[in-house]
Amino acid sequence: MILVDINFPKNLKDFKYHLKDPLYKNSAYILLALVIGAISGFIFWIIAARVYPQDVVGVNTTLISVVTLIAILSFLGLDQSIVRFFPDGNKLNIIITSSIVIIFSTIILGIIFILGISIWSPKLGFLKDNLLLFFISIIAFSLTSPLGQAFIASRKSKYYFYQYILMGLRVIIVLLPFWGNLGIFISFSISSLIATTISLYFVFILKNQEFKLKNFKIDTKFLKDSFHFSAANYFIGILVILPGYILPIMVFNLLGGEQTANYYISYSFAYLLFMIPSAFSTSLFVEGSHGESLGKNTLKTIFAVFLLLLPIAFLMYVFGGYFLGLLGKSYLSGLELLRALIISSFFVSIFYIYISIKKVQKNIVELILASSLIFILLLGLSYVLMLQFGIVGVGYAWIISYLAGSIFVFIKLRKYW
Repeated sequence: MILVDINFPKNLKDFKYHLKDPLYKNSAYILLALVIGAISGFIFWIIAARVYPQDVVGVNTTLISVVTLIAILSFLGLDQSIVRFFPDGNKLNIIITSSIVIIFSTIILGIIFILGISIWSPKLGFLKDNLLLFFISIIAFSLTSPLGQAFIASRKSKYYFYQYILMGLRVIIVLLPFWGNLGIFISFSISSLIATTISLYFVFILKNQEFKLKNFKIDTKFLKDSFHFSAANYFIGILVILPGYILPIMVFNLLGGEQTANYYISYSFAYLLFMIPSAFSTSLFVEGSHGESLGKNTLKTIFAVFLLLLPIAFLMYVFGGYFLGLLGKSYLSGLELLRALIISSFFVSIFYIYISIKKVQKNIVELILASSLIFILLLGLSYVLMLQFGIVGVGYAWIISYLAGSIFVFIKLRKYW
């Protein structure tokens, strides 16, 4: 049975005790990292929106989505296997082995994208004249994930937090006046490179018992043992994560650069809500992988997620227009989209927690079914509803897709009630 009784904090002393719980402690660092990322992102886009024309913002956001998309595809599920196999494996060997595989995968996917750019997105054809920048960007950004997952898996999420602070340097870099129309993308690329380089420093240079260089070798045993888990999670990751990065490209191709900017900015605000279940469900996965009680930690996760989500979602729904207006009046047209994404965050939370439960249980078949349902609905409905309602149609698709996913979750979990 998944759901069990749990003693929630009843007073300040009890609350302080609960904060020392590994689930809450690591969740706090992960959440703080995501908050820093969201705040720096918010400031970054305010600056970008005021310095660059809206169509230029749209092109740069599409480029960033492309880099993120390639990075996710290059992980091959190893980012999840790092968490699942870290407790019992040679940690340094796992990190370096995963990083090497991801680098090769990234380069291959980058080459495929460039060769077929006239098919995927003809408007980005100018990348052929900026290949060095493009490949540095995708490699640097791709490596932030295995390094970050290693910090999380070893229950040293403070280094994951530091990684996000370094990524926030793009706020300063974008202010430099000599980047040209690719300034937004260049600042993203440079901050990714800095974050990756210093994260490697944390892994290799710091005298940390978790990461010793002694007897390093390519861990073929890890690759073999984790193959099925990695492959399954790679497929699930494609189904769950990729729509968020495919959609800006879809919007760009169907509605143009200005609407892409509206979508990206609204989604960036909504991500403030999505990061709450993301942080706690990630920590739930880590604790479950370390053999901690899945039932107790699931209840604690649900309690914490909705305790934070409810007030923040309410404030964002009410004051969302004010926040969008800070970037410029033209971005207010994304308010209805933002509110739709806010509503969807409650259904997204249910599904994220469910994903972590099933990963710990290694019930991959059920996860694939649920993820496939949301993937097909989200992309299919976004295309159809975007043509009918404009940019807000994407928000409607998020609500419908994750509502359907939540219904699936409740049906599957009925046996535990």
